[in-house]
Amino acid sequence: MRHLIIPALIAGTALPMLAAMPAVAAESASASAAIDAAVTADLRGEDKARDKYRHPKETLEFFQVAPNMVVAEYAADAGWYTKILAPLTVTSGKYVALGVSPVAASFNEQRKAQMAAFPTAYPERAAKATGIAADKIHAHVTNAVPAELAGKVDRILIFRMLHNMNRWGILGSELDAMHAMLKPGGMIGVEQHRAKAGAPADYVDGSKGYLKEADVIAMFEKHGFVLAGKSEINANPKDSADYPGGVWTLPPNYALKDVDRDKYAAIGESDRMTLLFKKK
Repeated sequence: MRHLIIPALIAGTALPMLAAMPAVAAESASASAAIDAAVTADLRGEDKARDKYRHPKETLEFFQVAPNMVVAEYAADAGWYTKILAPLTVTSGKYVALGVSPVAASFNEQRKAQMAAFPTAYPERAAKATGIAADKIHAHVTNAVPAELAGKVDRILIFRMLHNMNRWGILGSELDAMHAMLKPGGMIGVEQHRAKAGAPADYVDGSKGYLKEADVIAMFEKHGFVLAGKSEINANPKDSADYPGGVWTLPPNYALKDVDRDKYAAIGESDRMTLLFKKK
């Protein structure tokens, strides 16, 4: 698996960094073991069938997630990663589920009300899925995070949601809210359906699920982040990323139902960029 980490060069720190290497390696090994235990846990049940496409262990390791961190997951509504992240952080860290801010002009009043209710509704749902007490599941709407979390979050993870944020017109404002939420040097991990570099503009506006990697990087840089690394963990070269019906043509959605189902099953889930951004 290929990773590109973009290092911060700090002059005059070679000896302290070498001295700290054994401790860092031990912490990394401990975090890796904890992630492995969370990913292989029985409670995940049928979710494990998608690990071959989503690579949760490798992805979380690339995002440098550790059990003692405050880890926030954006748009956690499906619960797939909640079953990993909440158990991972329950003992020594904190899991925070971030709901989509109900501010988009395209949202009707009913949808806005549902989104506004996320902080009270999600903990109970997550508790049923994980067996963790609801009061250990922290849930907030992204643009209304309480003061005690401002500047206190270690990692924010966004899985396959940037396209929705873009087409709803809230990507910039949500990134600004996340920037305020993160600690100095805190990071955002992104996994997102990846368009081809030459895809036309009307295909990468979010309506088809795919975004260009260069556009994503530029957007984060515009909102106070720097690219810290990229990985091909979730790449799928078999995905042509040009379906008229968008990414939902592929599994697990199979938007065309039985039409060419075997063909799309053979392709698998989408080609995805996996990026790590650091707060400036």
